[in-house]
Amino acid sequence: MTDMQSSIKIAIVDDQHLFRNILATTLGMDARMNIIQESENGNIFLRYLATGTLLPDIAIIDMSMPEMNGIELTQILQQNYPEIKVIILSVNYRDRLIAKTIDSGASAYLNKNCDLSTLKLAIESVYNTGFYIDSPTLRAIRDMSGKIDRKKDIETTDLTKREKEVLVMICQEFANTEIADKLFLSVRTVEGHRNNLLLKTGCKNTAGLVVYAVKNGLFEVLT
Repeated sequence: MTDMQSSIKIAIVDDQHLFRNILATTLGMDARMNIIQESENGNIFLRYLATGTLLPDIAIIDMSMPEMNGIELTQILQQNYPEIKVIILSVNYRDRLIAKTIDSGASAYLNKNCDLSTLKLAIESVYNTGFYIDSPTLRAIRDMSGKIDRKKDIETTDLTKREKEVLVMICQEFANTEIADKLFLSVRTVEGHRNNLLLKTGCKNTAGLVVYAVKNGLFEVLT
């Protein structure tokens, strides 16, 4: 039986019954992962969340569903349940859609045809660092540079030297404790810098900070 305390709690939202069940069964065989809920559309998932029962750490959401698409559901979750991290699965890999999805608050965007090892890697990365951005997503971010609307846009010069250092280390997938150790800071101070980065950039989550850093030339990932 999966350990409820140490495992990653996962919800799957997909209108394709067979795909959803196979994914739940396959991921559920991994002792690190605990599938706590399955929904065939966004409204059913939101009704589950409204019951106040166990919340998932991660929601794996299909982009194309009836009643509510993945972006719309992500935006609602970002507003009402920001602690739930979102991984979007889609057969559509248009640059603009990828960039818009990440900007809406998703922590990862994956091709629905990706292999199981990639999905597991994304789940663990999102759980541990707050984001997973693969090569196609990075290319989309670069190609769409400057075209994503933000509520609050700033110059990179508005960031302090320390904030930029923390931002780069976030992009390098270091956890708060690791950043604190490397920069000789307290974890609370690092958390403060992270929160300031979110406020200053207008980003919704860690994935958004990575997008910001890549778009503004603060961090370059070789792919």
